[in-house]
Amino acid sequence: MFETLSKAPGDKILALMGEYAADSRPTKIDLGVGVYKDEKGVTPIMSSVRKAEQLMLSNEKTKSYLGIAGNKGFGAAVLDLVLADSVDRARVRIAQAPGGTGSLWVLMQLVNRARPGATVHVSDPTWANHNPIAIGSGLKVATYPYFDPATRAVKVDEMLAALDKLGPDDIVLLHGCCHNPTGANLNNEQWDQVAASLARTGALPFIDLAYLGFGDGIEPDAYGTRKVLASVPEALIAFSGSKNFGLYRERIGAAVLVARDGEQADVTNSQLLNIIRGAYSQPPDHGAEIIRTILEDAELRAEWEAELADMRNRMIVLREKLAAAIRERSNSSDFDFIADHRGMFSLLGLPVEAVDHLKAENGVYMTSDSRINVAGIPEDRVGDLAEAVLAAIR
Repeated sequence: MFETLSKAPGDKILALMGEYAADSRPTKIDLGVGVYKDEKGVTPIMSSVRKAEQLMLSNEKTKSYLGIAGNKGFGAAVLDLVLADSVDRARVRIAQAPGGTGSLWVLMQLVNRARPGATVHVSDPTWANHNPIAIGSGLKVATYPYFDPATRAVKVDEMLAALDKLGPDDIVLLHGCCHNPTGANLNNEQWDQVAASLARTGALPFIDLAYLGFGDGIEPDAYGTRKVLASVPEALIAFSGSKNFGLYRERIGAAVLVARDGEQADVTNSQLLNIIRGAYSQPPDHGAEIIRTILEDAELRAEWEAELADMRNRMIVLREKLAAAIRERSNSSDFDFIADHRGMFSLLGLPVEAVDHLKAENGVYMTSDSRINVAGIPEDRVGDLAEAVLAAIR
């Protein structure tokens, strides 16, 4: 049986993690892996999460199944967090899924049932897993212009021109905030334009909301999602609780669908649940119950929001410090975009040779496209990193 198989290509980020682990230099810097790190280089368990877990252990009465859609309290709390009053809830359905990735997979499967072989239009560039999930679900992939390597900003006019050419059979995958890998994001006025384009063309918006609260705050980061939902009859959202709650290994996410009316929502949701039943049957509860507990408890929610703000502000400060350090050493504003970007990542726009140089000569690890995880920057070595980057491109 298995002799027909050939070795699958390795995951580049996991390979990079392996190289970093094998590097014995004490001065090495990990800017590659996509998890938040604190000033000690640790991905911490949030205090609000620990308290929620303690409450859960005290109050839990059973380990029985949740049901296909998952933890209902979690679903309601996530909808309140993400949607607010942007759309009539009678048109909305939600199902818990294993992480943002699982949410993307479930919704891609749903799209292929509705429009077999349809085309998903993704930003150029986009997160590395978007394409394989879409293709593996039977869909085609095309790109729309997004990032300008020269300015390190969004090519808004080109993006809108491309979106305006789409139609009702097309799906547009949008990063709700904190674009991965670039860090370059749409402002509110630009989101308004995107929403208007989708309303005109009838293309289906599919929003990947993996970093809510990591950009400028929960409400600012939710603006684009809410504006789109208020403007169109149908939409999909893949939500992740990995980053903003620090629950990476708990694999907690949610698949959200918005339909034209309640009747269509019920029909579409029946297909969504049928996909889940045939895949992982029912989701685990631990991460979902943590989030439900936090969002339903006023004190825990306030503590979580304060912790999230600390994480967000730390990344903003690191951005500003690195941009300032490079500017000071180069007398150039070429890297000022780092301070303007938001989220965990920025795309530096370095050639592969410079990325290889940084790894070999300085022990600075980043993905081959020069995406850096800002949270991985050691605050006491910002100057060293700035000098290494400049040396690599001279």
